[in-house]
Amino acid sequence: MSLGHYLVSAKNILAETLLTPLRSLRWRYVPLLLIYFAYGVSGITGIADTFWVKKELNVSPEDLAIIGFWLTLPWTIKMVFGQLVDSFPILGSPRRSYVVLAATMMAGSYLLMAGLAGKWPTVTALASPLALYYAAGLLAAFAFVLQDVVADAMTVEVATRTKTVTEMDEVFIRDVLPAELESELKVIQHLGRLALSLGAFLVAGLGGWLAQVWSYESVFLLGLIVPAVSLIGIATVKLETPPTMPVNWTVLGGGLCYAAFVIAMGLGKVPYGKEIVFCVSLAVVIYLFRSVVRDLPKDVIKKIIAAGIIIFIYRAMPSSGAGASWWQIDVLGFDESFMGVLQQLSAGLGLLGLWLAAAWVKKKPIAYVLAVLTVVGFLLALPTIGMFYGLHHFTEAHFGFGARTIALVDVAAYSPFMYLSMVPMLGLVAIYAPRGNAATWFALAASFMNLALSAAQLGTKYLNQIWVVRQEKVDAAGVTVPADYSELGVLMIVVNVIGLVLPLLVIWIFGRKVGSESRTDA
Repeated sequence: MSLGHYLVSAKNILAETLLTPLRSLRWRYVPLLLIYFAYGVSGITGIADTFWVKKELNVSPEDLAIIGFWLTLPWTIKMVFGQLVDSFPILGSPRRSYVVLAATMMAGSYLLMAGLAGKWPTVTALASPLALYYAAGLLAAFAFVLQDVVADAMTVEVATRTKTVTEMDEVFIRDVLPAELESELKVIQHLGRLALSLGAFLVAGLGGWLAQVWSYESVFLLGLIVPAVSLIGIATVKLETPPTMPVNWTVLGGGLCYAAFVIAMGLGKVPYGKEIVFCVSLAVVIYLFRSVVRDLPKDVIKKIIAAGIIIFIYRAMPSSGAGASWWQIDVLGFDESFMGVLQQLSAGLGLLGLWLAAAWVKKKPIAYVLAVLTVVGFLLALPTIGMFYGLHHFTEAHFGFGARTIALVDVAAYSPFMYLSMVPMLGLVAIYAPRGNAATWFALAASFMNLALSAAQLGTKYLNQIWVVRQEKVDAAGVTVPADYSELGVLMIVVNVIGLVLPLLVIWIFGRKVGSESRTDA
């Protein structure tokens, strides 16, 4: 074949890839997508939060990993929110009222953080800064969980289930074919990820710049646009009204008992409380999940379980913790503005990758997608590890570029892959979501997957206990304790090796059991 033929083919493939998400978009999806968009926009306060915590809270990376563990727990009781949304309408509304409630909680969280950063007397008099930070984080976590439950349920309800057909001058209304419905559900999930990524992209760089030129108080107040966007979305969405389902007391009662147990463990400061909570959480979610999926065919259940195990391990990999960010700030000299640039680049290329990879993700099994992402993540973590051992000094002396250029290139290379891992699983969950119980179904699946993040936080805590990283801080006696990043290099190496070996091992064991139905175009 001629070169011209290959160029025309490449042009057609690129055009098809770029246009696939746009062709899939429908106006009736837009209000729902605004809710996902709002979640992405919430990142506007992320850099302000990072720098405020570093400057104002005398905590270690281990402490922050523990905070992160408790703040991920609301996501593990999504099944309780799912049952509330499915079975307990507020003022006759099974969807809008819950988004309004979530938006109110979000606003409270941002106001609490603004009061902390601005040292408002009415806020600082309530409790210690650390306790108030916990409270603001929990408010935000519960708000986003509740909003996410409603949005997930709405992805099923905005799908078209009937169509108008004209035959021999007569008009009929018929149910859409199952394959057509499955295809649309996957499209809606993919568009939801794109909307979230677009929101993150639009505010990423802005958040870093504002954190440098504005007060942290003002940035947190600006965060009030997040609940405003959610309210606009829910006010304009048109839904097929779902039936109010009878309460599944196994799910609701079990979930409430579990929530009470978690609260008791947290307040009681029980030794190894976090580990106990995690194990009980995992057992409860698996039990409740079995009660919901028991009516599905056995082969489908096996495939969902295999896919769930693969994604759980993939998401459960520990990180280096906050110490890596502190090292970048203190040693490499990354300020708020440059961190914003990195975040902007990451969000932008992540959005582009999600957009361009739509066709690829649809055609590949979950195991294949996650294996590729695992290897890519391992390779692209190497430059950061190299900088700890002086790579940036070598490149600056011999090639004229240093730490900031390496960081930019590293982020640019990895970002297109960062949002892809959830798309296959969400598509699979959407396919089998039962009408009327969609919120509970999505919530249980998400609870299981978010428990993996709790496992990651525990792993991060353990590793930070072995390889201790410390930022400069003032102790109780008023003595300044200098920063110590000497063990960070080994910590990053260990994290990277674990993040490569464990996921690939699990993918090798369970990948074949997932089968062709784990494909996002199944």
